Amino acid sequence: MKTTSKTLRANMRLAGAAWGPLSKIARQGLRELVTKYAFSVALGDIYFIDGAWFVSHAGLLRLAKRCRCSGIQAAPVRELCEPAANRWVFKATAFKSPASRGFSGYGDADPTNTSAVVRGAEMRVAETRAVNRALRKAFGIGTSSIEELGAQKSTFEPPKNQSSELSGRNGFWTNQHRLRDKLCLLIRKYELDPTLVKRYAADFCGTEALRDASRDLVEAFISRLADEAAKDRATLICKLNSYNQLGEVKP
Repeated sequence: MKTTSKTLRANMRLAGAAWGPLSKIARQGLRELVTKYAFSVALGDIYFIDGAWFVSHAGLLRLAKRCRCSGIQAAPVRELCEPAANRWVFKATAFKSPASRGFSGYGDADPTNTSAVVRGAEMRVAETRAVNRALRKAFGIGTSSIEELGAQKSTFEPPKNQSSELSGRNGFWTNQHRLRDKLCLLIRKYELDPTLVKRYAADFCGTEALRDASRDLVEAFISRLADEAAKDRATLICKLNSYNQLGEVKP
């Protein structure tokens, strides 16, 4: 899968703006991910965390679609699951073509290796991790996915050079950038409309702009959103749509 030098330069610029100056090794890694797999920084296909690149579930699914993946099967491994303890193990198999014998991968999740943001949704996390591993095997991607990170690693540290436009008056977005990352992950995981989520958040926090909300309020909102999305995504979508006619909320 090829990409243009213009696209590569654009991804390099976006990565530098998001995570600061990249080392030579990091730039080489990004070059391979962009040129070989057509991953996009802007679309959230890849992330740079603790000096390493990670792919995302959304990015892997887009890659599968571009390559016309024939299908993906996923099912729990019953004998390894403990529903009462919220421990789930899934096996997924990705088929690159109708004649493919399939590439399989396993994924597990329980309260000890997942973030509190997705607490109660361990089954979905296990399935996502299994699908990610199957797709990574199918397309020869050695880079791990962010969804496979454990609880400690999943709370991302902020990039060294933050853009000043992300800094709120109370310093929330600068000092607690990891909360924004959690919110973005939820939006991608459940395929939510970012603008409507932003309006819902501002309404929940009782502020005109989300950046003016306190850290505790935003944490509470993220927890609420994760719970609502995991329990009943359809109802959450209806609630978000009710904000469709409201005015724009500042980022």
